[in-house]
Amino acid sequence: MILSFSHALVLAQASGGAPGGLGNPLWMFVIMIVMMYFIAIRPQQKRMKEHQALISAVKVDDHVIMESGIHGIITSLKDRTVTVKIADGVKVIFERSKIAAVTKKSDVVEAEAA
Repeated sequence: MILSFSHALVLAQASGGAPGGLGNPLWMFVIMIVMMYFIAIRPQQKRMKEHQALISAVKVDDHVIMESGIHGIITSLKDRTVTVKIADGVKVIFERSKIAAVTKKSDVVEAEAA
């Protein structure tokens, strides 16, 4: 009986599971990479495209909010920089990429009236 039990153990260890299938760690890794693409990478690329469109469409006299939270009016534009008037007699030069939001004049006037 002991001999047949040990023989059964050897056969059970040798047979193993079926190769491949969904239990394969490679499939789990591929699924994890695909999920990461749709959860993290794709939305970030979408936000980058929207921000690029925002900063390329900016023009003089637009009301802007900078990433630092400073509100102002664009007075001049260059390739990589914008000059923003933040108070009477105070103009600051920022990189275009630091513009967080653009608020048109009509939106600001309506917000102040409310």
